[in-house]
Amino acid sequence: MTQAPTRMAPPERPPSPCINVCSLDEKGYCIGCLRTGAEIGRWLAMSGEEQWRLIAELEERRKLKR
Repeated sequence: MTQAPTRMAPPERPPSPCINVCSLDEKGYCIGCLRTGAEIGRWLAMSGEEQWRLIAELEERRKLKR
């Protein structure tokens, strides 16, 4: 007997990357979390998957800022 495929649960939402240092730099990135104003505004409307994807992108941005 074969089992029906199970749906994967959506990933849990990550905590907000906000560290309460909120000011946009000359490139439009928050100096605290490195999100753009648009990304900050959309954070709550994003799916958990979108949020995790953005978290990964923020890690790459941090590497580039060094």
